[in-house]
Amino acid sequence: MSRIEPYPVHGGQLRQIAEQYGVPVSQLLDFSANINPDGPPPAVISTLRKAVDDPSTFAEYPDLQQTELKQAISRYAGVNEQNITVANGFVPLLEAALRVLSIKHCRMPVPAFVEYRKALVRCGVEVSTLGLSPNSGFRYIPKEIVAGSHDAILLANPQNPSGVCHDGAIMRDLIAQAAKDKTYVLVDEAFVDYVPEHSLSKDTKRFPNLIVFRSVTKFHGIPGLRVAYAISNLGLSSSLAETLPPWPITTLAARGVIAALDDKLYAVRARAANAERRNGLQHGLTELGLITYPSAANFILFQLPSGVELISFWERLIVKHRIVLRACTNYEGLPDGHLRAAVRTEQENMRLTKAVAESLSHHPAPSL
Repeated sequence: MSRIEPYPVHGGQLRQIAEQYGVPVSQLLDFSANINPDGPPPAVISTLRKAVDDPSTFAEYPDLQQTELKQAISRYAGVNEQNITVANGFVPLLEAALRVLSIKHCRMPVPAFVEYRKALVRCGVEVSTLGLSPNSGFRYIPKEIVAGSHDAILLANPQNPSGVCHDGAIMRDLIAQAAKDKTYVLVDEAFVDYVPEHSLSKDTKRFPNLIVFRSVTKFHGIPGLRVAYAISNLGLSSSLAETLPPWPITTLAARGVIAALDDKLYAVRARAANAERRNGLQHGLTELGLITYPSAANFILFQLPSGVELISFWERLIVKHRIVLRACTNYEGLPDGHLRAAVRTEQENMRLTKAVAESLSHHPAPSL
């Protein structure tokens, strides 16, 4: 088999993989991107169709202040709309925060989302990493993370790629310790919609050194609309907005996201369905002898047995089973042999488990 070197930087890159392996993209089942498999709330589709039929949608500029969008986010997250900054993705918001706060040195526990370091480097920030141990479940230990000389700490809750979620009390203790040293804490909550009780969104009132970043698109199945938001104190929120280019959100994206956030029943059902499907998938993978971690998100990180060659295993799933997993080779600080699987429907998860079992039998680990 031919090799992809390197692997796709992100999940969901099916066109690249299809071309590399000569497989029709329509035949690939994507477990590499963590998107709600049930698709967006029905109101999103009807809202967008109505907007497309209205000529003013395209003839008029989007709302520069994004008032209605911020109001919808305010209702959804339970925060004041004045504390919300919106952009077309997490990275622009992170880079705006780094510039506004004049961050020089950032502490970054790893493994972590690959775009963190890229954004920090682009902004001229010195990065010091702290390795999280798989053996301890990738847990944050506040005193270890806060220790040292840095003016910012970049965290995720739940984490990516492990899916591990920390209790809000632990995170607040960490933020309080950082505040004593005048250290900012930047928390990526892209997957917290699955465990909203652990969100720190409302704690930005209490902690002026806290900025929370959240995504709309993954949980609601609308990554093509590209909307994310940051929650911070009023002064920071205004500065972030001034740093971003004008009109970061299109009219179509804003209307679609408003419809998504206002569907509260969809959110309740999505959380319940994901928990049931995730537990079933994790049980199936664990039964095959794979190491898994206690994810609270819509994906599961697992490690192949020692001696099973990851590239060949990953490729076999594509070529023989038409299944794409996220090869976690570019996650800094993550030991070899890790793959990440999105949580899909029960039937699709069973298909993955059977494919993994077959591939393990084809690539058995050498006996000791």
